[in-house]
Amino acid sequence: GMGGQPSDGSGFRDVQADDWYADAVQYVVSEGLMNGTDAATFSPDAPMSRAMLVTVLYRLRGEPAVSQDSGFADVASDAYYADAASWAVGEGIVTGTSQTTFSPDESVTREQMAVLLYRCAGEPSTAGDLSAYADAESISDYAAEAMSWCVENGILNGTDGGRLAPADSA
Repeated sequence: GMGGQPSDGSGFRDVQADDWYADAVQYVVSEGLMNGTDAATFSPDAPMSRAMLVTVLYRLRGEPAVSQDSGFADVASDAYYADAASWAVGEGIVTGTSQTTFSPDESVTREQMAVLLYRCAGEPSTAGDLSAYADAESISDYAAEAMSWCVENGILNGTDGGRLAPADSA
């Protein structure tokens, strides 16, 4: 196992000090927003699932008390994300993938993540202009304002090719 913290402060063998996301990993772990996939790995390249994303947002809000079950057939009451899913649905931050399903293991796209973050922030107005991105027209209508807000606030950046890649996994 890994007894001490390595010098980069992340504690994970798959996060190097010079990785562009190293500071972010250290922050989300130290703030209790995310954990590693096990004691030694963070799995920074693994796609984010719906369960993971609602859990991070729930922790960010201080894990408020949840009064009712999510009501989704595919969310066990003892799942690690059960309270997070109930909270996120109750707050209008996320909806099910159907009337009865949440699809916790489904990967979240970049534009879906943007929408959840935007809703969590209270849907603030944005003056973001995405016309500089080659694929701006491929952003789903429901996600356009959220993507603008995320770009304007430095939450999302374009790829090397000047694309926002809205449908790629987060």
